[in-house]
Amino acid sequence: MFKNFSNNSGVALLRFLVSLPYKTLVSIGYGLGYLAAHIPSDRNRVVQKNLELCFPELSSNEINELRKQHWRLLGRSLVEKSIIWLGTKKQLDDMIEVRSEVDLSDRKPRILVNMHFIGIEGSIILSALAHDRGWPRTSGFFQRMKSPFFNRKIIEWRNRFGGKSIARQSRLLELIREIKSGNFIFIAPDIDLGPKDSVFVPFFGIQTNTITAISRLARACNAEVCLMITTLNADRSKYICRIQRALENFPSDDPVADTARLNRCFEDEIRKRPAEYYWVHKRFKYRPPGETNLYD
Repeated sequence: MFKNFSNNSGVALLRFLVSLPYKTLVSIGYGLGYLAAHIPSDRNRVVQKNLELCFPELSSNEINELRKQHWRLLGRSLVEKSIIWLGTKKQLDDMIEVRSEVDLSDRKPRILVNMHFIGIEGSIILSALAHDRGWPRTSGFFQRMKSPFFNRKIIEWRNRFGGKSIARQSRLLELIREIKSGNFIFIAPDIDLGPKDSVFVPFFGIQTNTITAISRLARACNAEVCLMITTLNADRSKYICRIQRALENFPSDDPVADTARLNRCFEDEIRKRPAEYYWVHKRFKYRPPGETNLYD
């Protein structure tokens, strides 16, 4: 009974948030982020450690300021999920602008590679606009949640415009079918999913456990790979979802080299706007044999 109350209360809160004016919603997010930045927690320590590892050239004061900026933007991102999951097509269109260097209606086998910026779930805008603009269906990975109720709900919400959610644990055949049929596939490989199908390649000068799926899928499907980066615009009033032209000579014959190349692309983008990256993840959790845990 308590679990049902808790689940329904969570949905009610999201419905309340999505009903608010966008500027009010953003202000609430900034306030929550401010509080989170000043409350000692394990995640705060993870953010601090990640920033120290990736930006050793910054002073302790600069790291601390960047940490607080990150939490402020992360708070905004969390309340914006009410629009991502429950918002109307117009709300999404007002919040996210799509700028693409490729013809999204050509149905070429294509993998859109996004990274964990605060606007990562802005990719749902492609699903929301697909029917009106003649774009194919969108499919994206999702990580199963511990709560069966919210696992079911989030799949329902993400797919409400005709998209498809594919569990990370699914077999590759399902992904290959989607790619070869010309549907968009979103993959965000910049998260430590354990040693399976992963290699250690540099990321901010640190050997980092990274999946090789992008290279392998692109080769199996003869698909082009495009970076898709969703970040805040100059005045932070909305997001810009930028889809770049296909990477040249990708994939190569070497999945490890391809994976390292993607990490370099990610690092270049993150350095432009470091506060917008998801530093709350333990990106360096798994270590090469013989190395100690960086988060102890």
